[in-house]
Parts: sequence; structure tokens; C-alpha cells
Amino acid sequence: MKIAIACDGKNVSAHFGHCEGYAVYNATDSVIEYSETLQSPGHEPGRLPVFLAEHGINLIIAGGMGARAVQLFNDNNIEVIIGVSGPVDLAAQDYVAGKLKSTGSICTQHEHDCSGH
Repeated sequence: MKIAIACDGKNVSAHFGHCEGYAVYNATDSVIEYSETLQSPGHEPGRLPVFLAEHGINLIIAGGMGARAVQLFNDNNIEVIIGVSGPVDLAAQDYVAGKLKSTGSICTQHEHDCSGH
């Protein structure tokens, strides 16, 4: 399984679409290894789910994202976990340990500032 974590530096980004890049991990059973960092191609509606699918990503972890983005990821067979914060390495480890669950908190544009995730 390939996991992409939206990141700003070494921390999970508050919003996947505005992150610096994606820390990519390979997970086999309960073993996880850092693979690479993908630079974000920029926020363009509908592009990021396809971009990550083209890189073989099976799961995206982020602080937040909108309902349309969640649907687009699901349409590209990419599972979504949102509501995550803290170091990307810890998020990856928590996921394989079964400790990381999505809060399901969907960003709704113009209703609140997603930077608070």
C-alpha cells in the first residue's frame, strides 16, 4: 500500500490542496517505510486526486479537505483520512498501528478557515 501524507515541512498540512508536497510511505503489513516526497503540482480543482493516483497512491492523509475532493479521491480508488495533525512520520506509524481514524470533518469553502485543522 502507498500512503501519501499532505505535508508542510515535517508536519501534516492543514489542507491537502495547499500543501508544499506529499510524504509518500510504503506499508506492508505493519511495517512502514518512507519512500519519497512528491512536490505538489499546485491546487487545481480535480487535478490532485488524478496526480496521486498516477503515482500509485492508495491512501491520502491530511488535516482537511472539501467534500468534492473526498469524492474525487474515492472515485480514483484512494481512501481518505482527514482531521489529522502533527508530524507526518507519526501519522504514518499511527495508521499502520490502527490508531489513526478519519474525523470526517469536511471543509466547506467560505464557511470557515480550514487552517484551524
